Amino acid sequence: MQDMELICFQLITAAGGAKSSYIEAIQLAKEEKYEEAEGRIAQGDEMMKNGHFPHVELIQKEAAGETVTMGLILAHAEDQMMSAEVFKVVAEEMISLYKRLGGR
Repeated sequence: MQDMELICFQLITAAGGAKSSYIEAIQLAKEEKYEEAEGRIAQGDEMMKNGHFPHVELIQKEAAGETVTMGLILAHAEDQMMSAEVFKVVAEEMISLYKRLGGR
């Protein structure tokens, strides 16, 4: 149980950090600091990668036949991971839009 909580908190921490980086990227693009914005996207991606490692471990355990208990904390962690992934797409689109509008 304690291992599962630790994994879930790793996922939540990674997703939260990534989402913050993606938000910062949008704010930087708004100020026409596009290189810095791209750097924040890369930082967010790195944080998400750190979250994916423990996530993949859970998937591998379940695929190997081990029981992975789906509790509220794991559901929350999964939700945070998906939310961060969607936010990355939005951030990339916003950065692209700011670049197009900044050139006018």
